[in-house]
Amino acid sequence: MEINVNQPLKAKLNQAFKLTYDLVFHLDEASLNLDLPNLPSNRIAGQLWCMVGARESYTKAIEIGEWKGFSCSLATPKIKKSVLVSLEETDKKLNEINFRELTDVQIDLAFNLLEHEIQHHGQLIRFVYANELTCPESWHNRYTV
Repeated sequence: MEINVNQPLKAKLNQAFKLTYDLVFHLDEASLNLDLPNLPSNRIAGQLWCMVGARESYTKAIEIGEWKGFSCSLATPKIKKSVLVSLEETDKKLNEINFRELTDVQIDLAFNLLEHEIQHHGQLIRFVYANELTCPESWHNRYTV
């Protein structure tokens, strides 16, 4: 029996994208400039820049069926409104893709995007704890933070 993972995969991507949006919406703009104190790390803004770039790059790859490299259009990751707009745009772009018609290569690229987004969620949880920030209710429900 063959299992079609396309729709559950799209649902998981939508869930992950919504969680990211919820966290950025919840944090104040000053929080985007925080790092992991006393550890080599980038800032929350750097995490978000990477997430937006991965969304843009993987969505492009899913559309054309092959990886063409990483790029990110988010020039101002320390400005909350800019990040939220980029998150909305990348969510919309992904949802324009018909997941019912994906090839195996495209499905693999979509899984890579999901893995990347979720991996950053784990990192962002560390940033939240290290900086004594709080998470939105959706993160409490999903990750028990």
